[in-house]
Amino acid sequence: MLMRLSHDLGLYLYDVVVARFDVWAAFGVLAQFVFGARFLVQWIASEKAERSVIPVGFWFLSISGGLMTLVYGFARHDLVIILGQLFSIFIYIRNLMLIAKEARARAAGALDASESDPAAGTAAG
Repeated sequence: MLMRLSHDLGLYLYDVVVARFDVWAAFGVLAQFVFGARFLVQWIASEKAERSVIPVGFWFLSISGGLMTLVYGFARHDLVIILGQLFSIFIYIRNLMLIAKEARARAAGALDASESDPAAGTAAG
């Protein structure tokens, strides 16, 4: 029984990895690598900060990998992939919008502070 399972598993893997491998499969694998790279970026940023952080690069890799996976889903006519990525991409974009909004608010706050205190914009000397 174990020999049969081993043989069947080998045939299955050959079919998936070799026999059915085409340009779209290569694109799909690349999409998964791009999408997965976001966790590497997040991990490195967190290690540098010595706390858990999600850098902006995480969201750009999420969008890039998500769009690539969405294209792959359309090419393969796979509704599960299409629906999963279609909705996720909006969440990634929304996070970038919130980050940009926060950055504008911080910049406006810094500008307001320097206007109310003229010495804040000059170097102490």
